Amino acid sequence: MSAEEPKDSLEMDEEEVAAEAAAVAAAAEADDDAGEDTADSLTAQMEGSTRLKRLLTRDEDDEPEVKKAKMATPEGQVIEKILAKWTLGDDGITRHVLWQQSLAELEGLFKAAWQPDKYHHLKCPGELLARACSEQRERQLSGGGQLDEISTFRFRSKLSPAEDKKLRTLSHKDLRYVIEKYDGTQKLDEVIEEAAKTEQAEDNTTGDCLPNDQGIGTLNRFHRLELIDPLADAAIFGDANLTFAIKLAKHRTALGHVGRVIATTFEDLPTLRERYKEIDESIDFLEGHYAEVYHGVDCTQLAVNPKFEGLEGSLGACYYNFPHSGAIQGFFDGHPVVNWRHENLMRLFFRALRNFCKPGCIAKVASNMGAVGVRYGYIVGGAIENEFAHVETVPFTEWCLHRYGRSYGDRRDTYKRPDAVNNQSYNAQRADSDMVYCFKYTPTGKDLPPQQVRLPPTLKTIASCTDGPFKHLQGFGKEKLAKSLHQRFVTEISGVHVG
Repeated sequence: MSAEEPKDSLEMDEEEVAAEAAAVAAAAEADDDAGEDTADSLTAQMEGSTRLKRLLTRDEDDEPEVKKAKMATPEGQVIEKILAKWTLGDDGITRHVLWQQSLAELEGLFKAAWQPDKYHHLKCPGELLARACSEQRERQLSGGGQLDEISTFRFRSKLSPAEDKKLRTLSHKDLRYVIEKYDGTQKLDEVIEEAAKTEQAEDNTTGDCLPNDQGIGTLNRFHRLELIDPLADAAIFGDANLTFAIKLAKHRTALGHVGRVIATTFEDLPTLRERYKEIDESIDFLEGHYAEVYHGVDCTQLAVNPKFEGLEGSLGACYYNFPHSGAIQGFFDGHPVVNWRHENLMRLFFRALRNFCKPGCIAKVASNMGAVGVRYGYIVGGAIENEFAHVETVPFTEWCLHRYGRSYGDRRDTYKRPDAVNNQSYNAQRADSDMVYCFKYTPTGKDLPPQQVRLPPTLKTIASCTDGPFKHLQGFGKEKLAKSLHQRFVTEISGVHVG
């Protein structure tokens, strides 16, 4: 659907933030026994979304005192030096990207010989800069390609190649013990000795199967064969045509699981019926398998969604396949004007998920390792920030649930829908680069800091754009498009999809 004529931006911000606060307060008061802890929890979960609304409608660039104060900060001073060095002082998009970097990152950029190509045939300097900064941060992560559990454990624990080699000789029982118990306070060899002395558990759980088989070979099967907690609930987010939910429901039924399958879509049911003729049949099938289907679910605002009331701490598995904040015509997904939405999507998703996961919950996000919208660094980084440990990265085609009817998840599905049976016509990205990023919820019990969000562009920054859909626009036409796009961002943050 198209965005309505925008209201005054400051007025919109005050109204919507007030509405958001009211929704949070109402949700907290609904349970009289929850007390202050519930209110604090809901407020903390919604803080990121509310802050985004405030940032979207800020106009500090028009206030001389605020602008002067920003320029006087250490970050502001380095930014001005960088822009002067690159002769990009009038480039509003590049300036916007620089303001999103830390002081250490800015100082590194100033000292480096690298600078964006001002004459690139496809991308503006700001987009090239944003990509370079993302790649630099991703170098601090474990990587976007295939990683087994020993590789991610070695990265988390900062182990040596020799210690990695030792772990690969352990049995399933011993390797699982070491991964669960090693915290760096003991030497690795001591924990390995403890593991060898520990007797095999006899509680008949899946994790205790084949104790004497090769450790890493056995562990590799769990995420590929989807051997999840049979008693816990499993939730699926953003499943537009519900084909993945059907796949999971069949899988859990075949394994004799008694936990619920909770399938959610972002769109409402009338929209789904326009795009997918078989949607009612799919819903009937899921409900026949005792699954629950919810529509209009924004996975970044679960805290105030009444459909999730009572599900706190119940989820043992969660899925979000190929997340995306929606394409915007004329822009590449990596452009700074639109890319902040993709990064914030993952950060806010994992923050919202925390309240509904039980300790040990497995969360899986499928994506292409080369995606420039929702980059793998956004997925892994957003998870780690919210105490979801990265435990493995499995090639998508090795996952037992990979054969489902993928879709675009937007209006393109009405005329350009991929093959819903064999998935053969979805060729936007290389299939061998599709990965399933697997995480385990490991809460420490400590209070997390407020969720950081990627800075959205101001209306003035959007209007300064000279590429994408703005390339050939001037005057009133450019101003009108900037306001329309800005309004779309505000609408999306409110949980309404317009793509």
